[in-house]
Amino acid sequence: MTRLEELAERIESRRAEIGVVGLGYVGLPLALAFADAGFRVLGVDLDGDRVDHVNAGRSYLGDVSAADVARLVADGKLSATTSMRELGRLDCIQVCVPTPLTRTKDPDVSHIMSVLEGIRRTLRSGQLVVLGSTTYPGTTKELFRPMLEESGLRLGEDFSLAFAPERIDPGNERYSLRQVPKVVGGDTELCRKLAESLYGSVFDEVVSVSCSRTAEMVKLLENTFRMINIGLANEIAVICERLGLDVWEVIEAAATKPYGFMKFEPGPGIGGHCIPIDPNYLAWKLRSLNYNARFIELASEINTSMPDWACDRIANILNRDRLPVNGSRILMLGVAYKADVADTRESPALEILERLRQQQADIRYHDPLLPEVTTDNASWKSVPLTDEELRNADLVVITTAHSSVDYARVARLAPRVFDTRNATRDLEAAPHVEKL
Repeated sequence: MTRLEELAERIESRRAEIGVVGLGYVGLPLALAFADAGFRVLGVDLDGDRVDHVNAGRSYLGDVSAADVARLVADGKLSATTSMRELGRLDCIQVCVPTPLTRTKDPDVSHIMSVLEGIRRTLRSGQLVVLGSTTYPGTTKELFRPMLEESGLRLGEDFSLAFAPERIDPGNERYSLRQVPKVVGGDTELCRKLAESLYGSVFDEVVSVSCSRTAEMVKLLENTFRMINIGLANEIAVICERLGLDVWEVIEAAATKPYGFMKFEPGPGIGGHCIPIDPNYLAWKLRSLNYNARFIELASEINTSMPDWACDRIANILNRDRLPVNGSRILMLGVAYKADVADTRESPALEILERLRQQQADIRYHDPLLPEVTTDNASWKSVPLTDEELRNADLVVITTAHSSVDYARVARLAPRVFDTRNATRDLEAAPHVEKL
């Protein structure tokens, strides 16, 4: 029996030791899922605070129950370390580190390259390595495989390699991690089968595709689809404003069609860990093949222009009452990139905050989940949402529609409201409340 055949038995019997590199919003829930399924799991992260939290049975993510972390640590199923040297003793290693963009919109693979070097140094026969970080098609085969084979071990014979993209949606209470089908792709039959077996122990459904490049492309298609359709919704919002129409009414009516239409909503921009980033990985790859991804670039242009457009709307609202942006007291409600998450990655609210600061507005914000935020040039602390704060604001701008905020109270007390998220949809129309 080969070492990889032994690995297959260890996975099937839940005796395989699982490693998750990167304990962020993707890695920590995944580590808990495998530990809950009966595997022994080691989380690896360079952030010592995260490691200390896990080993003490504490959670640092809103979507992850502290009680679950404590239970699994107490049962000996979950632990964490900052040492990459521990990877050599593990049977399955899953890489869940960030893959951001550089300032020139090129893929930044420095995090996965650092992890890859750590895996290469400790790689042994009988291991399965799975990349879960979103990246461009070809990363697993063209970057991971050659570097790992520098160890002298051969893919499909000594070790296995696969790509299985993350599909986590922070704050989504409708679908648990287990309920979202897991896509896996490997470049040999054995690689695919081992990945299928590994994820089949945790996910209700595993969707196996022909190769790692296909799995990489699946993830990029999913988020490119969303980014382009949000771009369309944003352009429709601009068009409706020019036509004097309520874009939210138009979208809600269109969404009653039972076929051929999928509802996407506009906003002051796009943010988060995927939608602003992933399509650019695909566009970058295609530029290297002499192809211009026009749909992607146009949608990206529309979406990235929305914070400026929102600031223009803010200026127009104030101007109607002969108030300049300079010196006006503007209260922003929400700086997270989406509702009910404590995450500011690529948040358009921060761009609006910074633009208004540059225009010398008396800018402040309230966010129940983010007590403090920092941009490149300034730092702010969340202010309490008191009656006085609302009444004294020249304009309240709803940039993130957290469900814990009473928007009826906001509309009742604030002299002017600009709602970019349709948070006031259930309220009667009022002349001092303007929507995107």
